[in-house]
Amino acid sequence: MLLDVRPHSRLRGARAVNLNDAVLPVLDAVTASDVDLSRVRVVADWVQYRDNFRGVVQSRRIGQATPDTGGLPPPEPLGVRDDDLEIAVDLRRSGSVRPEELHELTAAALSATGDDLPLEDWGPGSRSCVWDFNALYWSALELWEKSTGRGYEQALPGGESDARNTEAARELILELFGVWDRLVTAQALPDELYVLEIGVGNGGQAKVFLDEFARLDQERGSDYYRRLHYLMCDYSAHVLELARQAVAEHAEQVSSFTLDATRPCTALGFLKYKIFLVYVSNVYDNLPTDEVAQLGGRTYQVEIRAQLCAADAAELAGSIGIGIDRLPDVVHRLLRLGPSLLADAMPDRFPDTGAAVDFWRRAWAAVRLDERYVPLAGLDTYDLGGGTDLGGELLRPLLESGADVRMHVNNGALQSFVDSLRLLHPYGRLVCHDLFVTEIEGYRTHFRGPGKYDGSVVNWVNGPLLAHVGRRRGFDVRYERFRHRAGGGNIVTMTAQARD
Repeated sequence: MLLDVRPHSRLRGARAVNLNDAVLPVLDAVTASDVDLSRVRVVADWVQYRDNFRGVVQSRRIGQATPDTGGLPPPEPLGVRDDDLEIAVDLRRSGSVRPEELHELTAAALSATGDDLPLEDWGPGSRSCVWDFNALYWSALELWEKSTGRGYEQALPGGESDARNTEAARELILELFGVWDRLVTAQALPDELYVLEIGVGNGGQAKVFLDEFARLDQERGSDYYRRLHYLMCDYSAHVLELARQAVAEHAEQVSSFTLDATRPCTALGFLKYKIFLVYVSNVYDNLPTDEVAQLGGRTYQVEIRAQLCAADAAELAGSIGIGIDRLPDVVHRLLRLGPSLLADAMPDRFPDTGAAVDFWRRAWAAVRLDERYVPLAGLDTYDLGGGTDLGGELLRPLLESGADVRMHVNNGALQSFVDSLRLLHPYGRLVCHDLFVTEIEGYRTHFRGPGKYDGSVVNWVNGPLLAHVGRRRGFDVRYERFRHRAGGGNIVTMTAQARD
């Protein structure tokens, strides 16, 4: 048996997790079972998100036959460790569970009795219906916020986005002015100066940026504000309307677009090579992603399946007076129609939109992800993202960088990143504040998602992968800790700029 305890800071200090309480009952249950102990791994993580998709203990099958392998067991090259099963333990919760209960939870995970209710078939993470939940959250955000009584920004750690930071905005603007000053000297500055913000949120960052821009421009007398075109983009029409209201005093400089963050060129292709600054804050961590893993010398794709535990499924179905077997259909109707139209379509189950929103929130809270590791026939057969011409071989140096690792591919972020680079002026830059893993080793030591922020999904972003892709396209990509937040935090700033 292989035991992997991730070295989280909560293993030490005054409030340290007691590993005897948190892990030993799990090991007792595993050894008491009939699984082949030479082919099982136990991974203990501190799952940092209180709201997430995992149980306290979860089992993951490794290397099952799939249609891709012709239904046959995958080949077993010599010299690799072939495990059949992974048992995942959430250290945040397992230490507070009674030992006998933790033992029972592990035995239940090992037995895989099949009582849970799947909401979909197995597939790559980026295609899961959890992303339909995520899209619904942003498209019907106004209804969610009305139901919860709080804005989406309050769900973020610290209760606000770092994008509002005035000092950071000032630094960014002055760097932009420096580039434009040099282009003025060379008589190469275009008349129209474009700045693009993807994922504008409620307009807080845009207002801070535009207020500072106007003030600094007036102080310097550079006349850049008059030539500025600030493009605000967001997936949510509701959020975009809030942003427009927030920057009403700068209306002549601002245009707004509803667009998919993964494909900015779809709406903004006419601005290729014209944008001096693409600004992105807390967007990449909210885009669809697959996960891949290197375990025992073999490469796997993590497949997932959204599901409800039996008790939650019974409660949800009972609350609207239907049988459990009809529940997946109602959930998918909710995801297709949204709560308002669902109430119109099923008035006997949902008397008004509020009832449908309540069902949505309870279904989301109950969604869990079952996971399994499926062997990849070859990295060259794996496509990182539609339209990006990025092949899976790009992952090899990251997956083979050391010991076993499971990491995000961040397919949606990669698409958005590559598409955004096409928009940049030769002297432009892309600046992104987000949850970045800056070294692959970071995936071996900490849980990196997925977690839940209110009704949306959050995953950390694979920084080395984005940097690798950026360099292949002629851009320098660098990371630094966000320097303008008191007390630190997890936010990292990525800057991508064309090489000289």
